[in-house]
Amino acid sequence: MTYFDVFNGDADGICALHQLRLKHPVDAQLVTGVKRDVCLLGRVHAQAGDSVTVLDVSLDANRASLVSLLDRGVNIEYFDHHFPGRIPHDARLVAHIDTSADTCTGLIVNRYLRGEYRLWAVVAAYGDNQVHAAHQAAIASGLPDADERRLRELGEAINYNAYGESIADLIVDPVAMYQDIQPFANPLDFIAATRLPCRLTLARREDIDSASRHAAVQRLATVSACVLPDAAWARRVRGEFANLMARREPSRGHAVLVPRRDGKYVVSVRAPLNAPCGADRLCRQFGGNGRLAAAGIDGLDPARLDAFIAALGEMFNGAHSPPA
Repeated sequence: MTYFDVFNGDADGICALHQLRLKHPVDAQLVTGVKRDVCLLGRVHAQAGDSVTVLDVSLDANRASLVSLLDRGVNIEYFDHHFPGRIPHDARLVAHIDTSADTCTGLIVNRYLRGEYRLWAVVAAYGDNQVHAAHQAAIASGLPDADERRLRELGEAINYNAYGESIADLIVDPVAMYQDIQPFANPLDFIAATRLPCRLTLARREDIDSASRHAAVQRLATVSACVLPDAAWARRVRGEFANLMARREPSRGHAVLVPRRDGKYVVSVRAPLNAPCGADRLCRQFGGNGRLAAAGIDGLDPARLDAFIAALGEMFNGAHSPPA
């Protein structure tokens, strides 16, 4: 039997997988990429009887590949918090999917493991901008405030590293990032043993400073849309800058757009933190996907930019209630 671990290259995907493999270690082929690279199951060349574990990538975006693998007799376990669409009914598929606005894949795995490696779930949740849920997990772990701040900084740094148009834009390849943390059951030991978190944090701060200086911001009544220039630092900081805008103005919706090399925009959307819903529905109108509070579009045609900004304002105009 061959094992495959398929995971988002952001903090949530990496920390979710790390928790799982601390408890259930296997020698697996690793399949991952930059954060926007979510159609990962198509890269898995598994055969009947093989085992695939998927973490923090949309089932809906991988549906065709998922069904193909199941039809070949591959066993699949799926952990995720993004919009899944219809989940296939197949005895070979075990799905742990929770789309609640206040969770992430790292917290889903933490629940599955009954809190055994909760500190890594704290890192995952802070990386995913789930500030309240991360803090509650930190309280449950009895973390001192100073240690909680270290884990928050680590989560935000790992998450920042995942953004880019390709691996070349990143500070560290996500596979290398995962392999660096593998020996550490406690993230505080990882922080103490390596300079990598400090290196990422310094780069993140520099990129945020660049975004603050160069952002072109359009403000409507209840939303803000920010366009960053075509530069590696802008591609890296897109998601982090969207999170920062959301924390600064939690009653507003936010979008951060960065041009791709082909002229289309990569977009990060954040619903108002005070009413975290609608981001996924908005992005699906333009070929994207995501979750209630945060979502994205991989290739927004410039001809649809005005329509997108109008839809952004409509989605977060204060008149929408969270879905039942």
